[in-house]
Amino acid sequence: MDQEQTEPICQLFRLSPPEAATVGFDRRELQAILNLYGRMVAQGIWRDYAMDFSPQRAIFSIFRRTGEAAYYRIVKEPKLARRQGAYSVVAQTGLILKRGPDLHRVLAVLEKPLAVV
Repeated sequence: MDQEQTEPICQLFRLSPPEAATVGFDRRELQAILNLYGRMVAQGIWRDYAMDFSPQRAIFSIFRRTGEAAYYRIVKEPKLARRQGAYSVVAQTGLILKRGPDLHRVLAVLEKPLAVV
């Protein structure tokens, strides 16, 4: 008996696109954000936070009260890293308060200046 090579009867195609990697904050970035958040909670200014991760950006949202809209959003968008910088702080109105490549300098816009008493 001869064994012949047979061609496959059907071919399978992947219909959905491959999943993109999700953008997130690394340990160093989260430490800087949570240090600021902890100081503001201790002062009674902020009360709650939420994190959102997508293929385009990672967002750390800060709330004064749980039921309200986000008071500030700290956004990381890697595709903007070469242009305006990957990090930005966005106010509740959508106004970008600060944008840049260094997270610590961007977070400085949220720090309260020390007052001389």
